[in-house]
Amino acid sequence: MASQLRVSAIILRFAFALSALSICRGAVPDIATQDFFNGIISAAADSCAGKTFYTYSDFINAANSFSVFGTTGTSDDNKREIAAFFANVAHETGNLCYVEEIDKSAFCDSSNTQYPCAPGQQYYGRGPLQLTGNGNYGALGAFLNMDLLNNPGVLAQDDPTSWKSALWFWNVNSNCHTAITSGQGFGATIQAINGPIECNGGNTQQVNDRISHYTNYCNQLGVDPGSNLSC
Repeated sequence: MASQLRVSAIILRFAFALSALSICRGAVPDIATQDFFNGIISAAADSCAGKTFYTYSDFINAANSFSVFGTTGTSDDNKREIAAFFANVAHETGNLCYVEEIDKSAFCDSSNTQYPCAPGQQYYGRGPLQLTGNGNYGALGAFLNMDLLNNPGVLAQDDPTSWKSALWFWNVNSNCHTAITSGQGFGATIQAINGPIECNGGNTQQVNDRISHYTNYCNQLGVDPGSNLSC
């Protein structure tokens, strides 16, 4: 009986420890609340396609598919990561206004033999991070077990998949997640998303717009933005 009580006590302490860790670390909806999301999308004009396409519930459900997102490191790390993610989303989509890129070019890399372009398809930017290029569409399709090379338009037609495309790029296909959680700073996320075009003086105005969104969201979430904001 005594040994059973000791085991029960150990299990109870372990359960309390896990609960405390969860409370300390928090969850994505505790940081990126409905009000926070609404504050971003409300800045988009009513005529914007994204106004009726992007939803908070689809974002949360997609985020739940990527367990490291917004849950790695300290509470401040979690807040910075969510601020950084939405800062880039707000920049890429005009505060969740655009679902598709304005410049609808093919964006076909014919040298990519692993994920070759499908006849008649275009791989211009779609979704919250405006995923671009047949390489990205092919790799995302492999991850989600979907044929996105032949059906890239799904990212502009299905909101849950659209959010997954952004979170996949952030957590899996780039170093955006680790850039924030390891302390490299917000600038590293800009480098990962559009570095060759914007960083090192390529387009300072665009970089500054991303930083402005980031510092604004950090302020809303009550966290210091940290260092290395630019690229």
